[in-house]
Amino acid sequence: MTGDVRTVVNARFPRAARSARNAAREWGRLGEQTAFYVEALVNIRQALVRYKAETLRVLAEMSLGVGALALLGGEVVILAVLTGAAAAVVGIFGYVQASSLGVGAIAGFFSAYANVRLQLPLVVANGLAATIGAGATAQLGAMRISEEIDALEVIGIRSIPYLVSTRVLGGLLVVPPLYCVTFVGSVFITRTVVILAYHQGAGGFDHWFNTFLLPRDVLVSGLECTVQAAIVMLIHTYYGYTATGGPAGVGEAVGRAVRASIFVSITITFVLALVLYGKSGDFHLSG
Repeated sequence: MTGDVRTVVNARFPRAARSARNAAREWGRLGEQTAFYVEALVNIRQALVRYKAETLRVLAEMSLGVGALALLGGEVVILAVLTGAAAAVVGIFGYVQASSLGVGAIAGFFSAYANVRLQLPLVVANGLAATIGAGATAQLGAMRISEEIDALEVIGIRSIPYLVSTRVLGGLLVVPPLYCVTFVGSVFITRTVVILAYHQGAGGFDHWFNTFLLPRDVLVSGLECTVQAAIVMLIHTYYGYTATGGPAGVGEAVGRAVRASIFVSITITFVLALVLYGKSGDFHLSG
């Protein structure tokens, strides 16, 4: 499109021209993000081979935390509290709904179904986004505005493998133990609420829980949490790596990264739940 034609179009259709420019800008930004994500994933092997010390440092920081987060017990305690609160809600809601039908003893089914398939992936992803992910965005953003990333490039250290790929790899490695802790904690909290608050028998809860808990669901849920951790870290490292505008720009990047990662994690959880389990839920309940 020549300059004269573009000028005429902008003058006659200003709103449509502005929408087209915004769409083109967002499309270009999506392409930049995709290229960034691909480069970060491709360089994971290099980060593991050449930057082992940095990977271990990031892994320790993610699992145990630093500063005030370390005093609380790190990410393990944070996710344990989040999943415990959600599991308590599952226990209360499950028993109330089951007792309204006269089958309160089947509350263990809700623990095996809701905790594993929906609650754990959502809580783990959102917990990672609000703690580890936001911290990674703030760290990389501060390094970007203080020109530390440019300094790494000057001395011959590739910034994406050293700063981004190590954090993505750390997110992948920290999730399996975190998932095991949160899985056991969620089951324990739901069981405790149903037994102590509603005076249900432990044997009945365990029977229905073991009946409806499928090993495949546990494996799929763990893999889903691992994939979501990688996606969360990719999103947060991108926004931190490309932050501009000084300290205010870093804060804005953190907010955008948290919003984007939470939206993506919720979308992925429900899409995968529909794809993997279908409309029937993949279980049979009969008397």
